[in-house]
Order: sequence, then structure tokens, then C-alpha cells
Amino acid sequence: MSSNPRAADYPIDPHFINRWSPRAYTGADISEETVLTFLEAARWAPSAYNAQPWRFVYARRGTPAWQSLLGLLNEFNRSWAEKASVLVVVLSRTVMVPPGATEAVPAPTHSFDTGSAWGYIALQASISGWHAHGMAGFDREKARTELDVPAEFSVEAMVAIGKLGDKSILPEGLQARELPSPREPLSKLAFEGKFKA
Repeated sequence: MSSNPRAADYPIDPHFINRWSPRAYTGADISEETVLTFLEAARWAPSAYNAQPWRFVYARRGTPAWQSLLGLLNEFNRSWAEKASVLVVVLSRTVMVPPGATEAVPAPTHSFDTGSAWGYIALQASISGWHAHGMAGFDREKARTELDVPAEFSVEAMVAIGKLGDKSILPEGLQARELPSPREPLSKLAFEGKFKA
């Protein structure tokens, strides 16, 4: 996007800088094939032992499951995500059966690996002309119950995906925040050899 003020400290593909998480959506219809394309990208994320702990439950606007997933969100997120085209609940399997083993053991990187899969969804959505916004503000226990999530899965996050709408549809307080957010300089985030406060 031409109005994007962000710049990378080092050369990276522009898709990384152009991806951002808006809240203003148009409510556009989305095909199941498009949703599955985003989830297909997630399927190719890396994971420890190739365990692929991620699972996704989704509902497109106008389908029978839409209100159920929308009802999981807290009031603030529901107020803007109701205009999204699809909602996705992101889950991760907390156990795995390592190669050569027959018993499941704790999967210490299940959240880390599933975060990678979410990143792939967000990037594929952006490349495809859509926008994805990850959310922590929802009722995890209600999600577990209503979606029949087995005990060995962690309910990680929810994602709203849609076409970018005009920020004027948002409450006044959110309109000023409806732009690509900045990032800390890499020098504050990455250290060679030892952590630096």
C-alpha cells in the first residue's frame, strides 16, 4: 500500500511490510475455496518433528456456524469483527507421538509451531488481497465447549479475515489506530551471543 509508512531495517520481501491487521472490514462474501487457500498455506508451516499441531475451526459470514464463532468474541472484538468475512479459531495439539515412539508425550513447541502457521495464514491472506487480524479477546472455555475441542488441544487465538473497509465505520477512538503499526528496530530485538536488556 502506498500510504504504508513502514520500512525494513534490512532487505526483505515487501509482502512482509505490506501485511497489517486492520479492524475495518466490508463484510464481503468469501468463498470456501479462498478460506481453504489461506489454511493450505498454514499447512506448510514448519513444526518440530513435523508434528503439525495446528487445527482450525472456521465459519464464513452467512453460514450456520457464523453466529456461534462471533459469539465467542468479547464485546470489543465483536463490535468490529462482525464485519469480517470469516472467523477462524486456532488450536494446537499439546501432545505428540515422536518418530519411533508409540506413546504420546508433551509437545513443548505446540504454541510456537502453531504461531508459525498463523503467520502463514496472515501472509497468504495479504498476498491474496485480504487482511487478517489475530485476536486474544475471546472466551476460550466457551470455545472449547461449543466447538467440542478435545482436552489435548489448546485454544490459542481467533482470527478475523476480510476485505479492507473504510475506517469511518469504526468508532472514533479506533479510527486513528486504523493504519499499519510500527515495529521496534531490529537492534532492540536481536542480539548476537547474549541477551541485552
